[in-house]
Amino acid sequence: MGGKRRQPSLAQLRAFAAVAEHLHFRDAAAALGMSQPALSGAVSALEETLGVTLVERTTRKVLLSPAGERLAVRAAAVLEEVRALLAEAESVRAPFTGALRLGVIPTVAPYLLPTVLRLVHDRYPDLDLQVHEEQTAGLLDGLTAGRLDLLLLAVPLGVPGVVELPLYEEDFVLVTPLDEPLGGRAGIAREALRELNLLLLDEGHCLRDQALDICREAGREPGGAGRGASARGGGRREGAPVTATAAGLATLVQLVAGGLGCTLLPRTAVRVETSRSDRLLTGVFADPAPSRRIALATRAGAARGAEYRELADALREALRPLPVRVLGADA
Repeated sequence: MGGKRRQPSLAQLRAFAAVAEHLHFRDAAAALGMSQPALSGAVSALEETLGVTLVERTTRKVLLSPAGERLAVRAAAVLEEVRALLAEAESVRAPFTGALRLGVIPTVAPYLLPTVLRLVHDRYPDLDLQVHEEQTAGLLDGLTAGRLDLLLLAVPLGVPGVVELPLYEEDFVLVTPLDEPLGGRAGIAREALRELNLLLLDEGHCLRDQALDICREAGREPGGAGRGASARGGGRREGAPVTATAAGLATLVQLVAGGLGCTLLPRTAVRVETSRSDRLLTGVFADPAPSRRIALATRAGAARGAEYRELADALREALRPLPVRVLGADA
């Protein structure tokens, strides 16, 4: 079995490419900033390595052999790829450049993305932000598989190997039709949820699970559908059955406007979702109101971890005008 075949060096390829371009050893050497003997030696070494004659040397000019004509194209392509690799590495070394694949849950994306996109545009113009909207399970799969770099979602996740960077907490409000006695009130007790027809998102949305947890905390009995509730719409979950479910908050709020029941809405979604109908009232819970926490999440030990922490700090400042309680980095 023969020994390992030698590989040409980049210096040899650069020397040969320069000679192929200039067809003159002195001009090629000057272009590379090296001596003519060194250039000639590099080309000779490449010929020995490849086992072919690349250059026909005469006293008056330099010609490429047939093999040299063909391999000059390959050498130029290799050197161009090396230049591209070095440029990409330089881009990666510079903070907040290149692609950043951000995954966002549907109950956050419409309400927070304007703030996120404006921040990135103004503060990190060289960052190529690529947004992917998915439910929590899909986002976590994408993060662990390397398909996504950073997530924006509700926490805690309790997933090993995933680091959470808290951003804010926001309260839930009670959205009702006009004929609901609790509609528009302040200081609503959580226990009131025991008697309401509650409309929730479909299975898979973390906001659905949070709403069900709130109902259980309020003492809603398993199997109790609230006053006048039916089982239409399916999507029942033991602990707090609902009268109907929806794939998104926009549909859910329109069901409320149609008189099918009430729902819980995060404060950041209220202005967008309730502005589409004049048949809705928004009630506020007594302190401590039910709430959710939103954070950025990434892989533990991520190469760009320091950038993500800086981005989280910038986002906290940008979020202050919103109806949320901004959290510290250690919250």
